[in-house]
Amino acid sequence: MTLKGARERRLATGGVELCVAELGDPEAPTVVLVHGYPDSKEVWSEVAVRLADRFHVVLYDVRGHGRSTAPKPLRGGFTLAKLTDDFLAVVDAVSPDRPVHVVGHDWGSVQSWEFVTVGRTEGRIASFTSMSGPSLDHFGHWINARVKRPTPRRVGQLLGQGAKSWYVYLLHTPVLPELAWRGPLGRRWPKILQRVERVPAGDYPTASLPSDAAHGAWLYRDNVRARLTRPRPDAYAHAPVQLITPQGDAFLSERLYDDLEQWVPQLTRRTLPAKHWVPRTRPDQLASWIEEFIMSVDGGRPAPKATGRHADRFGGQLVLVTGAGSGIGRATTFAFAEAGARVVAVDRDAEAAARTAELSRLIGAPQAWAETADVSDEQAMEKLAEKVHREYGVLDVLVNNAGIGLSGSFFATTSEDWRKVLDVNLWGVIHGCRIFGARMVERGQGGHVVNIASAAAFQPSRALPAYSTSKAAVLMLSECLRAELAGQGIGVSAICPGIVNTNITSTARFAGADEAEERRRQKNSARLYGLRNYPPEKVAEAILEAVVHNRAVVPVTPEARGAHLLSRLMPGALRGLARVEPKV
Repeated sequence: MTLKGARERRLATGGVELCVAELGDPEAPTVVLVHGYPDSKEVWSEVAVRLADRFHVVLYDVRGHGRSTAPKPLRGGFTLAKLTDDFLAVVDAVSPDRPVHVVGHDWGSVQSWEFVTVGRTEGRIASFTSMSGPSLDHFGHWINARVKRPTPRRVGQLLGQGAKSWYVYLLHTPVLPELAWRGPLGRRWPKILQRVERVPAGDYPTASLPSDAAHGAWLYRDNVRARLTRPRPDAYAHAPVQLITPQGDAFLSERLYDDLEQWVPQLTRRTLPAKHWVPRTRPDQLASWIEEFIMSVDGGRPAPKATGRHADRFGGQLVLVTGAGSGIGRATTFAFAEAGARVVAVDRDAEAAARTAELSRLIGAPQAWAETADVSDEQAMEKLAEKVHREYGVLDVLVNNAGIGLSGSFFATTSEDWRKVLDVNLWGVIHGCRIFGARMVERGQGGHVVNIASAAAFQPSRALPAYSTSKAAVLMLSECLRAELAGQGIGVSAICPGIVNTNITSTARFAGADEAEERRRQKNSARLYGLRNYPPEKVAEAILEAVVHNRAVVPVTPEARGAHLLSRLMPGALRGLARVEPKV
């Protein structure tokens, strides 16, 4: 199969012919994409087209794969030395006068580690982006360190990676892998990828898969045992490295890369909530990170270094927060900004949203925008989504935070009071989930939705019937949506704070109270919340943790955690507490 719009050439080297494809302007910086096992260059098709507007993109079928010919004999024809010969032949042909930027996945990354650590390629590689494929030398040293200095933690890491490497042992057996790939495994592989890895159907895998996989078994046989048992002591990279680690990789442990800083002159770490085949499942994010990294290297400046927690996870991602003008919304926007995310601060108060965006840029966000919208207004949210997707892109994280408070007995709460609370607290969340979530689903590359509920969602109160009902509905909505979107790789979290020191108390309404009494109660509530003094920054931290670990329900404050536990173990006790009339 030919990549759409690509220019192809045949290149003779080392007794084989390589099929090389090129996209984009040859005068632009050159990016070489190296595929893994059992793939061909088409695994990169979605990433390649996204990079071609900015770069000269080069892909080639590794010897014995795709439209490249296989060495004869196969044994000894796939050593790292010969793969390096092939790489140099390709880059000399496509970029003879300038170093190239290398991106490798799986075995493409394994061999690219060889390219970037051997002396004969020095000066030919400007940067290297690695994903799902360690250096065999670094892997060998990692194993030796744990064998020579065992601790319970290190032994656990060794056993864990040993279990993940089960397929490596099978590929070393004679004949059987070839028979499996040319038989039932080869026929079923596309469906396996779709079901297990969520890889969408398309131009990948290609019809050459059975022979690619059969030939590629020699990548393991020719290199793994020899290099793991005798790793090179001088396997130091001579170019900056970006490491992208899929957190759900079934074949490689994240712990393999713990000591990587000692082997590279400059390391940028990224993590993705995805499985192994990220070139197919997360092309937008990969293309964005690759472009950002290359531009930082070519610009002669270090790659952006966000200072906040989880910068490796959220750097460059697009996050939208509603109710971002103050309180939990503003603190959450700041937390994502410190982690290097691009943020959209949304609030009814245009000035407050603009201030949040301005401060977000100062504390680390590469880009921050302010938008004004009333979340209860469906048409306003539709217009907001249209603008965001047109000008900024599809969201990676949505935080439905905007909310209002209302206190008062059931019979003191009017129908209009109910409508206002439900319009903002529930319908605002529904609008955000439906309008922005649909774009996440349509993109098909995962994401996360965060809905701010409350401890009131599972803690009944005679004083908060409308507020508690709205938040309980948000909690159940989140649970339902989480079940529906799980198959799309989109997480949903309900965050349930308790008493947090924000300005919601000073703006909350008190049903049945006249204006003077309402002001008095607002003042008293604000004083009590101030005395509790639980900062919104801790809620923001819990939100980021919830996204990173894909947590379903997160009670935040101690009283929220206690109420959540009681709701599960002793619901009668909570019902008893609900009868107590609060004194405000």
